Amino acid sequence: MSRIGKKPVPVPKNVTATVEGQTVTVKGPKGQLSLTLVDDVEVKLEDGAISVKPRTDSKRARSMWGMSRSLVENLVVGTTNGFSRTLEITGVGYRAAMDGKALKLQLGYSHDVLYAIPEGINVVVPKPTEITISGIEKDKVGQVAAEIRGFRGPEPYKGKGVRYQGEYIQRKEGKKK
Repeated sequence: MSRIGKKPVPVPKNVTATVEGQTVTVKGPKGQLSLTLVDDVEVKLEDGAISVKPRTDSKRARSMWGMSRSLVENLVVGTTNGFSRTLEITGVGYRAAMDGKALKLQLGYSHDVLYAIPEGINVVVPKPTEITISGIEKDKVGQVAAEIRGFRGPEPYKGKGVRYQGEYIQRKEGKKK
């Protein structure tokens, strides 16, 4: 029995949700999102909440149950509040700046790294060592943050690189003579 799947997703007053077959469409103050769920789950809109239930008792249906409910919740949260990730840059000479519609990163390479920002994602650089990524789709925000972090991930010896805010890096001791 899925503990997550059992809970219905409440729909706030300023959000309109529609369910047509397996497609869930949510429209809120930040925008509109839609999602088509797998056939193994049954989705209903009742009493101001969206509930997801498995159609059968198969292993696949039960494993899709909680995930589908989480995806529906991400639609509701994304259209009301949105999602954001913050990246921190650590290292001498490492910095970020906006260059039109692209993010310009100086990460210790012989060249600057230019990252084209995808549609629907908002990137803000409040400080040269901090990047804030926001948007209404949780998976896109996380993917963009992971791609930027992938240009120079944090290394364990000096801690230099791009890391998520609050991420702990296990430090290692260097060579001894």
